[in-house]
Amino acid sequence: MKIGLVCPYNMFRGGGVQEYVLALRNGFVERGHKAYVITPQPRSYKGPKVPGIIMVGGAAPFRAQRTMTDLSVSVDVDSLEEVLKEQNFDILHFHEPWVPILSRQILTRSNAIHFGTFHAAMSERRTQRTIERVITPYTKPLLGYLDVLTAVSPTATNYVRTLTNRNIIIIPNGIEIEKFRRKTPDDRPKDIKTILYIGRLEKRKAVKQLIEAFGLLHSVHKNYKLVIAGDGPDREKLEDLVKEQKIGNVTFLGFVSDEKKKKLLQESEVMCSPAMYGESFGIVLIEAMAAGCVAIAGNNSGYESVMTGSGQISIVNPKDTKEFARRLILMASDEGLRRHWLNWAENEIKKYDYLNIVDQYLKLYQTAYDKRHNQE
Repeated sequence: MKIGLVCPYNMFRGGGVQEYVLALRNGFVERGHKAYVITPQPRSYKGPKVPGIIMVGGAAPFRAQRTMTDLSVSVDVDSLEEVLKEQNFDILHFHEPWVPILSRQILTRSNAIHFGTFHAAMSERRTQRTIERVITPYTKPLLGYLDVLTAVSPTATNYVRTLTNRNIIIIPNGIEIEKFRRKTPDDRPKDIKTILYIGRLEKRKAVKQLIEAFGLLHSVHKNYKLVIAGDGPDREKLEDLVKEQKIGNVTFLGFVSDEKKKKLLQESEVMCSPAMYGESFGIVLIEAMAAGCVAIAGNNSGYESVMTGSGQISIVNPKDTKEFARRLILMASDEGLRRHWLNWAENEIKKYDYLNIVDQYLKLYQTAYDKRHNQE
């Protein structure tokens, strides 16, 4: 099959959707299919053509909820029609089809089989509800052009379910499991317990609550340390909080590379991501699982969809400081509980391997392809 993966975001800027799209494209190619990513060209990009990536129209920086991204702002219709005619895709797979304007321009001109995948979690917060009201008149008509709807988690379906009662197939996010697996013996020091945070430093991520819980923990257990990897608008406030409350053993690393992230996960007893809302899935949780690091997760619906079964012990209310601190201690030091959790994670992580995710999509593609051609 010939497959086009439409991504509205800047493929040269890191992001969960971009990584997912590239992983799918690579997996499809490895299985003998022709696959391309269709994406807007960032205004700042002046480099050569990139193999496997077709750039259509332009993108410009856009700030949403304190996060910068690049969105499609213009499409050369003649150029787009030329691409569609030349490539003659069997499948066009739109990621975040509600994001203007590239998906709409392609959907209304394409005769391929159309898949739409929803990634984002729409929260109940006022600003998010306002965004929903603005985009709904744009999004609702697009659903009629999509033959198959999928989402990365039940939480990611919340918004689109207000617009349609059609079936939405859940195919989760994935990772390259082998990339995170420990290749050397576990040589973590037994006398030091490391709690790790990886992510943006912004209010909804509840890093402030993590620091407060760690401060309570550290007032009794001096052999614990907190490592914070990531950057964001709240970094200075959080560093000031640590100083004001005189909390020891807290280190801010700033942004870290993927290789450094893997190393940190393998060196830590616990990876804590206590986000209060706005999470549709939780890639960092499955990365921790693959690396053999126990995870603690905030009680948002996206994380709860990942931490099922024995993983439910990982869910914590970040606003309950005392219970939060107790859970950090328990998950870092109770060896019996840790073994039980890690055994659960070892089995659970298999369904998030990109090899499985790619196969699930190819099966859906083939079913839709056969249905279309049998009707013809």
